[in-house]
Amino acid sequence: MATVELRFSALPEHVRTARLVAAAVARRAGVDESVLDEVRLAVGEACSRAVGLHRRSGSDGAVRVALIEQEKRFLIEVEDEAGLRDGSDGAPAADAGGTTGGGDSGDDELGLAVITGLVEDVEVGKGSDGGVIRMSWPVSTAAVEV
Repeated sequence: MATVELRFSALPEHVRTARLVAAAVARRAGVDESVLDEVRLAVGEACSRAVGLHRRSGSDGAVRVALIEQEKRFLIEVEDEAGLRDGSDGAPAADAGGTTGGGDSGDDELGLAVITGLVEDVEVGKGSDGGVIRMSWPVSTAAVEV
């Protein structure tokens, strides 16, 4: 099982790099060419969401992207360090007024809706220091050799 891990400062300009690396590693792992755009878009949404959570919470932690090649699946984990939140869905905790600290819970929900529309196998939960989104795609039996 091969793993590539990226850690980057929660800045929007790093999201593009994460998308490009994810697509390249997915291609190498044997993910079908027809779904590489979905991989790229899903990683972009997950990373953008993590960056937004960091910015709203004032966290200076890193965003972690793990690209894991398994025997029959290609797994991507995007984990933020924006602090633990209520619930197991990785969403920011609501304050007494029912809004999140940054007031952008609609953006979070929209990002999650896009991800679940792109990825059949997706799980949103809690990581060690914040939220984590796990996504996976099937790989072909004949992975691309470079």
